[in-house]
Amino acid sequence: MEKVIIDENQFFRTISRISHEIIEKHQSLDDLIIVGIKRRGAEIAELLRQKIAQLTDITLPYMELDITFYRDDLEYADPTELPVYHGSSGQINIQNKNIILVDDVLFTGRTIRAALDALIDFGRAKRIELVIFVDRGHRELPIRADYVGKNVPTSRQEQVQVKTMKFDGCYQVELLKPE
Repeated sequence: MEKVIIDENQFFRTISRISHEIIEKHQSLDDLIIVGIKRRGAEIAELLRQKIAQLTDITLPYMELDITFYRDDLEYADPTELPVYHGSSGQINIQNKNIILVDDVLFTGRTIRAALDALIDFGRAKRIELVIFVDRGHRELPIRADYVGKNVPTSRQEQVQVKTMKFDGCYQVELLKPE
């Protein structure tokens, strides 16, 4: 059973609000880089980048980050369905830069831990801030987002599915409840 918890209008209002928060928090956008975690985190990061450019006339550097081989659950993967590494695109040296790391859903925190490990390969950032579109709780690691689109309390059995145009043909968020 699925329930839409963020429709397309709310989706874009959330993008706008987070973009404004990022602009307000940074006196200068000169050393800011937006990094989106592949797949849907990268699309959300690009939407944020476009909105920030629309509001400030500044187009921030952008990179898509593939964390496939940094995950701590690869040993549990089905050997017939091994993950495919697509690589990071738009690779940028992040040395002494302020990074805005973007992902769609924050759950246990393990994806973000993997992303932080992956970012180290691109240099030592001055600061890394985290944007999460939906925070559903149930953290296993001490990770907290700096910018949150929506907090959605869930049970461990429920799932949150962020849908984006590139991958799903629409912009919305659904809460999937077990039958």
